[in-house]
Amino acid sequence: MFELGRELRRFFAPERLKAHSDGLTRGDTSLLELLDSQLLAQEAKAADVAAGRIGAKDKARRRLEAAIVWREVARRTGDPVALRKAAAAAETAAAGFEAAHRKDGWARARCEQAYCALLGAEVFGDPGLNAAAEVAFRDARAEARGGLAAPLADVGQLAIEGRRALDTADSAEASAFAARFAAPIHALDAIAKRVTVARGLAAEARLVRADLLCGWGGRLKDVELLDAAAREAAAAAERLDSAYEPLTWVRAKIVHGQALALRGEMSGDVDGLAAGASALALALDNLTREHSPLDWARAQVALAQALQALGEASSDARAFEHAVSCYDRAGLVLKETPALPLRGQAAGARAVCLARAAEITGDLAVLDAAEAAMKIELANLSPGRDPVGWALSQLHLARLYEARITMTGRERGERAAALMSLDAALDVFAEHGLRSLSVLAYDAVERLSEPAA
Repeated sequence: MFELGRELRRFFAPERLKAHSDGLTRGDTSLLELLDSQLLAQEAKAADVAAGRIGAKDKARRRLEAAIVWREVARRTGDPVALRKAAAAAETAAAGFEAAHRKDGWARARCEQAYCALLGAEVFGDPGLNAAAEVAFRDARAEARGGLAAPLADVGQLAIEGRRALDTADSAEASAFAARFAAPIHALDAIAKRVTVARGLAAEARLVRADLLCGWGGRLKDVELLDAAAREAAAAAERLDSAYEPLTWVRAKIVHGQALALRGEMSGDVDGLAAGASALALALDNLTREHSPLDWARAQVALAQALQALGEASSDARAFEHAVSCYDRAGLVLKETPALPLRGQAAGARAVCLARAAEITGDLAVLDAAEAAMKIELANLSPGRDPVGWALSQLHLARLYEARITMTGRERGERAAALMSLDAALDVFAEHGLRSLSVLAYDAVERLSEPAA
């Protein structure tokens, strides 16, 4: 799938890239998916150079193009510096459009600012950025007269509202909310007939809707919502050309696999879980770490979660061992970006897999390794910067202590250590209103307290 991108990299040697100061795509953002992460970073630098050239025409538009490329760099690598550059370029573009009284351009640049904030909230776990994104989307929608800005602003606002409603909406409300995506998606499909880049944006809007449906379906244990999520992701993939839009196609396949795995996990259907894991493995077969490190790591985590659920459903230690391998591969990327909440989640889930494998096989050496890895991860986490990730790690460490007590039938301080970890986790979960995680922690406290009563 990525053959064309590799050919581009071979053909455009570094010395030739310098001659093409406008970059490989010449401002055509629909071609960005063909570039691997290294070429993409070079493209972003070239876009900055083109926008800053004294004789450059339409500097505001050039700045907007640079912002789009830098945001894609941040999206693929998790680099906060790239995201800051994207936000700064979008802000400069908005100022340029405003000075020229170009309302549609200003609205598009304001949308780009909002999507930078939205990416920061998603990747770095900073919910405060959602508020900034919401204001920017509202401003853009008010000024947009045509083009991409209006539907993009609508999709962004719906994404924020949907994430806010993930823990509260019931099945009927979730279905009604998902239906609100129809108008902006239809608008993007219509624009795609004359603007190539809009096709990928329409697919991304469908994936936002599918992701929300997955979230609601998983929380509510609603098969219909999960089926709708799977159909939506499949529809997004079908509308794409995997040769020219490989990353968006892979992202659609990942969401499709996650929806299938969630459906299988909810019903305890081993075949359904296996289908979800197979779909995720297929997506990984069509994605390289070099092309998009963060997408590759997320796909590895998604596959690991599916294998973990398969292990729980089948009581097969091999599934947990394969899941650990996936978490380890994801760690190769995530260790370079310690601020990402995904790193803490993956480390905690890896520890749980090791604990379950140890319980099934009766191998205490596996449990020793899991405890050591979890303590190292906790030492690297900051409760101030990522309180939820830190609390999740405390919850998982307590799970390891509990597994040791169960396996050995002895208690040498593990119970007190587990209760201390759970108490710290409960404080964080309660502070952040995470009811489902609070219930998990409280159930563990009750289990560990019973023998002492």
